[in-house]
Amino acid sequence: MTSERASQYAFLGVSALLFAASAAVTIVCCASMSTMGGMPMPGGWTMPMAWMRMPGQTWPGAAASFLGMWVVMMVAMMLPSLVPMLRRYRQAFAGTGEIRLGPRPVGERRLGWLTAIVGVGYFLVWAAFGMAAYPPGVALTAIEMRQPALARAVPIAVGVVVLLAGALQFTAWKARHLACYREAPGHGLTLPADVGTAWRQGVRLGLQCVRCCFGLMAILLVIGVMDMRAMAFVAAAITVERIAPAGDGVARAIGALVVGAGLFLIGRAAGLG
Repeated sequence: MTSERASQYAFLGVSALLFAASAAVTIVCCASMSTMGGMPMPGGWTMPMAWMRMPGQTWPGAAASFLGMWVVMMVAMMLPSLVPMLRRYRQAFAGTGEIRLGPRPVGERRLGWLTAIVGVGYFLVWAAFGMAAYPPGVALTAIEMRQPALARAVPIAVGVVVLLAGALQFTAWKARHLACYREAPGHGLTLPADVGTAWRQGVRLGLQCVRCCFGLMAILLVIGVMDMRAMAFVAAAITVERIAPAGDGVARAIGALVVGAGLFLIGRAAGLG
């Protein structure tokens, strides 16, 4: 019991340090982006620098910089809601004596490695999501810079995306995927656990997470990938709707706030306020 408690404390301590480090790096990156400013665009908005190359930077280099920034940001944003899931994973196997790494039983001491593998699989999915979003973001940025008429429509388009993201919070689709995520990863685990099982569990958890918070992440992408206010709101919304006892009610409350924000953005872009 003492060793199990010490293992739990170690897990929570490492998680806290990882969150603090990723949050600090994210804040530094956001501050660096803000000092560079952005490009004023027709329609009264500013093009964020995340979708543009720095002077002398190649496109592969820009993509690698974006990916590094994105992964660190995802760790800072998702870890608060992921840690309870990983803790449940550890509790599902702790003390069973059936944990395996390959053909050899290894006991609780190696449970930390299996937990880390679940986390790596999870964040690999989010890295793939970021790389999938990068080329369309760059292409759309290039088109907006060449087409002033399209650039003027961006503020209204952003408001529409935010409005739709808020409406998605009220759907049965959202409720179903939120319920599935809140059950994972303790639900449906099979013994013995090994590296392959842990890896697949992490990837499944990441895919479920992407489906669950797709609308909220769309808000981040259209408002500004490195916008601290949008990042903090999305991270808080994702965490609260997943760990609060009444997750569905919290999701709908968040949806109401987001719908109101979308209507406000549309009205402001249309010159109504």
